Amino acid sequence: MIFPLEQLVEFTGNVYEITCAAIRRAYQLSMVHDPEIEENDGKVVSLAAKQVFTKTVEYQIEKD
Repeated sequence: MIFPLEQLVEFTGNVYEITCAAIRRAYQLSMVHDPEIEENDGKVVSLAAKQVFTKTVEYQIEKD
C-alpha cells in the first residue's frame, strides 16, 4: 500500500492535526509490533495514515 494521497487531497479538516495523529499512530504501531505492518510490507507510516484517514482509529486533540 502506498501513502493515501487521494484522501489527503480530499481532506477538509486541519491537516496539521491529522498529520500529528498519523505520526502518533505510526509510533504506536511500531512499538507494539503490530502484525498488520508485515501485511503492509513494513510501511508503518502509510498504514498509520490509512487508519487515521479512513477513521479505523479515532483521534482527538487534548486541550490544555
